[in-house]
Amino acid sequence: MPAESPSPSVIPAIDGTVYVVLDDFGQLGRAYHEMDEQTADLDNVVDDILTGRFTKPLRVVAFNTAEGWSCDVSENVAWEVLKRSVAEGRKLTNGTRAFARFHLGEKETLLAENALL
Repeated sequence: MPAESPSPSVIPAIDGTVYVVLDDFGQLGRAYHEMDEQTADLDNVVDDILTGRFTKPLRVVAFNTAEGWSCDVSENVAWEVLKRSVAEGRKLTNGTRAFARFHLGEKETLLAENALL
């Protein structure tokens, strides 16, 4: 009797780290944004925060199911946001500024806004 071949998995193989953003919509509440799996990486999340895609980002959580871990990466993302804003000469939106201030402090945020960081 021939050996049966295993059925293909219905679960997509995602081997990378995924980033999700908790956003505050005011009276509507808070929610994690849905993102396409191809754009849920650090580079796109930083760009989305810089361009104001999120109303008031509060936290960024990274996870990797293949490696079995998750963690709050908000502080690291805030540093990347400030570095990129200085490098690209981008002005921070109100929500982005509040995110950076909360995770890094007033001084670091002001230094970046004044391109002294």
